[in-house]
Amino acid sequence: MQMTFPTPAAFESELKNQLNGFSEIQWVHATGSTNTDLVECVKASRGNAPQSDTPGRGALLRGSHQQTAGRGRAGRPWAAAEGASLLFSCAFEVNRRITELAGLSPAIGVATCEVLRALISHPKQASEQRIEQPTEQPPLPQTDDTLTKANRLKLKWPNDIQWGDAKLAGILIESAGLRAASGDTAQSSQVVIGIGLNLRNGAILSAALDRPVADWTEIAGSAHDPIVLVSQIAHAWLHTVNTYAVRGFSAFQARFAAVDVLAGQGVNTFDQGRLLLTGTAQGVDEQGQLLVNTPTGIVPVFVGDVSVRSQTAQGRKQNT
Repeated sequence: MQMTFPTPAAFESELKNQLNGFSEIQWVHATGSTNTDLVECVKASRGNAPQSDTPGRGALLRGSHQQTAGRGRAGRPWAAAEGASLLFSCAFEVNRRITELAGLSPAIGVATCEVLRALISHPKQASEQRIEQPTEQPPLPQTDDTLTKANRLKLKWPNDIQWGDAKLAGILIESAGLRAASGDTAQSSQVVIGIGLNLRNGAILSAALDRPVADWTEIAGSAHDPIVLVSQIAHAWLHTVNTYAVRGFSAFQARFAAVDVLAGQGVNTFDQGRLLLTGTAQGVDEQGQLLVNTPTGIVPVFVGDVSVRSQTAQGRKQNT
């Protein structure tokens, strides 16, 4: 039986109980863009003293049932009917300079993919515990069926979540500027991370966009709890941001390889629709850059500079 989509008040109430690492949680019926809302909020509060010295205590979350000006990477629009997608953003302070944040995008993608895999494999256990570092915890027992199903969830560099060849979710990371650290000249960065995850209507979107689109109901069944999805993903993001601040992308490189959908595939890389490179994807380096093997050698591709798609993909439309 399909669950009724929770009200904004229900989202707020439950998430405040489940996400005590966040200083503020809001869920509204409609807004332009949750990412834009949080970027403006962070910029407006710049200069204020940090709320706490505890990592993550200044984290913010804002979700919405509808977005009228949602967008993906490269400014491409993200549209969804009410209740058809999970739309929320989080703001974090990262103890890294902006120039050191290139690897945060694929790191967040890895963490998101791991959470969704765990929810597929063991939904009850995963919903009752926080998923922090899957590779450092004893794995939950899995049947062949759930293992195969979970492994169909993959990450397309830098941070698109795919179910087989179909896009399930897109993640957008934006800088909200710098905050000078108290008492010294170091600076930390403020970032906003947003996600649009299809809950239903994947087949309708596939037909409209002329490319494969997946939805969570197709994967996990109709009785899923969207609040659990938000809680698990947001907590994983918080943990990822704190880990990245200490260890950088090197903490995620091996985990990326375990979910990498492009590894060994022929790829084209684009910048603003212009073809830059053609080659074979060979994973990522310690900075989170995609490595493309071309006739002239291995070329690293920076996050945010290009879009990537397999050469065998049908049509000319890029995933957002």
